[in-house]
Amino acid sequence: MTARPDRRTLSAGWRLLMFWSVPPLLIGAGTVGYHAIERWPWFDAFYVAVTTLTSLGGGHHARSQPGRLLTVGLALAGISALAVAASELIGALVTGEMRELVRSRRMTKRIEALEQHVIVCGYGHVGRHVCAELLADGVPVVAVDRRDAALVTARADGAHVVLGDASADETLRSAGIRRARALVAAAGTDPDNVLITMTARLLQPALPIVARSEEEATVPKLLRAGATRTASPHTIAGQHIADAVLHPCAAEADLQLREELVHPGGPLDGQTVGAGGLRARGGAILVAIRGRDGQLTFNPGDQVRVGAGDVLIRLHNRAPQAGT
Repeated sequence: MTARPDRRTLSAGWRLLMFWSVPPLLIGAGTVGYHAIERWPWFDAFYVAVTTLTSLGGGHHARSQPGRLLTVGLALAGISALAVAASELIGALVTGEMRELVRSRRMTKRIEALEQHVIVCGYGHVGRHVCAELLADGVPVVAVDRRDAALVTARADGAHVVLGDASADETLRSAGIRRARALVAAAGTDPDNVLITMTARLLQPALPIVARSEEEATVPKLLRAGATRTASPHTIAGQHIADAVLHPCAAEADLQLREELVHPGGPLDGQTVGAGGLRARGGAILVAIRGRDGQLTFNPGDQVRVGAGDVLIRLHNRAPQAGT
């Protein structure tokens, strides 16, 4: 998961690092002290420092008063340091902080290995449905949210997670924005989505960004901030409800438009619609072709030829067919 660890996980890691770094420092100080005071060889000084710090005792004993004072100081400091370090380790294991730290490290490595994933900022009702659709199509998703509970759900749903503010550069970098194929700004408020969009656009000028808008007046702001497209959940829900009333049969068909890119040298490169059987290929109906120049051709004729870089827009039926 780069899942960015939360504050509790970070504090546990830093506490463990701090407390467990004290014994090595004391051993180093004791080694140098014994070598300088007692004139012992380096290894003997190191051996006595370790045995003194761990209260095991050893074959060498300091003869001078400064050496004995050093032994007393190391013994007392060693007992305290090791006790505190052990209690911190046990506490981290019991409370689950160590497990969360390890999980965060693993998530970080997984996100660093992702390519062409989609970053979904905000794992509320809209963000969760977006992630479900993407994951169902086999697209890797990184969910970003400030709330621990939301990310627990996202992880259970199959998404990679990053805890943090999606409008912060560091958080989006942790989510792998430089390797992402797109970003969805689906936070709960329009101001948050404007700020997320602006931050993402500054980090990745060419990244496709789809932003959620609650108010119609926010749409121009999102577009100026860098959104490629905007979507209003209320508008989409209203359209679906109206379609269910006005066109119930079409609504029951559960149709979906999908894209297929024509790759250079692929089986579709250079084919005509008729000769290539593109009109009903794979059980999907060809609705339009978007050329490399951006021009959209609806219901293309059999003589239309497609080439590398063209996008075929097809109509699929998401509902399972009868008898299948």
